[in-house]
Amino acid sequence: MSLEEFIPGLEMDIRYYGSHNFTGRPVVGYNKPIAFLAIKAAEALQKVQLALSEQGLGLKVFDAYRPQMAVDYFEQWAKDIDDTVAKQEFYPDVDKRDLFKLNYIAAKSGHSRGSTLDVTLVDLATKKELDMGSAFDLFGTQSHHGATGLTAQQEKNRNILKNIMLQYGFKLYPEEWWHYTLLDETYPDTYFNFEVE
Repeated sequence: MSLEEFIPGLEMDIRYYGSHNFTGRPVVGYNKPIAFLAIKAAEALQKVQLALSEQGLGLKVFDAYRPQMAVDYFEQWAKDIDDTVAKQEFYPDVDKRDLFKLNYIAAKSGHSRGSTLDVTLVDLATKKELDMGSAFDLFGTQSHHGATGLTAQQEKNRNILKNIMLQYGFKLYPEEWWHYTLLDETYPDTYFNFEVE
């Protein structure tokens, strides 16, 4: 289900459609800047958006369903040690050879099952992202849940997102404050490979 059509007011920044991502180029399988989720996950996210709107906040989605071909592309990219065009922004303190070992990249992704998404919070009035203490897809300990060195406001913002996602049936991924998966997945054992278009 297309999230933009299903959830009014949802902000989108589908990073893998363009070049502003850790590979530094558009990713295979992303032919349009749209996001899909399985119906059950989309319905849960709709409830999150509605609850946030009562606080003057909303969601911005960076990624949702991800075809297996894109996951394979990430794996190939990670093995090309000399391709570091986006290192300074996305993994300045991590050796590219360690991305698999540190769980930042995997050969299989929950995104391909249709119930996982990458998301942040925005102020509904300004459409500006709230400060989460690290950028989306920054590979490093500052992106982990429970990271040290955050300001009180950054920690508060992360907790608003975390608590409301957990409240509506999602679980977090410890290494990435933006990454959530519906607990009751519709397709827990299926890795889809249709293109985003």
